[in-house]
Amino acid sequence: MTTLSSARWSAPDGRWTEPDLRLFPQDGHRYEIVDGCLHVTPPPLTAEHDALVDAVVAVLRAEAPPDWWVCDRLGVELDASSLVPDVTVLRPRSSGAIWADPADVALVVEVESGETRRYDRLLKPDVYAAAGIPGYWRVEPGPALRVYTLDGDRYRLERSVESAEHVKLDAPYPMRVTPGAWG
Repeated sequence: MTTLSSARWSAPDGRWTEPDLRLFPQDGHRYEIVDGCLHVTPPPLTAEHDALVDAVVAVLRAEAPPDWWVCDRLGVELDASSLVPDVTVLRPRSSGAIWADPADVALVVEVESGETRRYDRLLKPDVYAAAGIPGYWRVEPGPALRVYTLDGDRYRLERSVESAEHVKLDAPYPMRVTPGAWG
């Protein structure tokens, strides 16, 4: 008979913080903190999500000017929140920290799945906007791209790009995208 041992942990006294996230295994779940509360998202049920993330990263990297960084699953430290966008675009001369400073972030991208739809549409954009991150993209299955721009302390829908459209975008840097090529 084989006995599996599991790591033991306990919740912190008070609010969760970024160092508490180191308690969790690299098991495919996404562990994030919003306003001191732990949020756990299960791994995507299909490979489509990861394929879309890889495609968005490839397009952003191919179009990036020198010294810009395009990272997948890089954490962003936001006051009492620690979120892990699917894709993060960092400005030149960013700190290079394991958890990015929002001042270094030009764009965050969330690739929506059935498990993350409400989180990606309602909660995460509010946290990113409150931190002053100027650009937010949401990639929906299909794929379709929703481009949001910071307007005060909220995001405003700038553009909806459907699958087959080929469009020019100006932020975070000039580029051309065709979401249909991502799927």
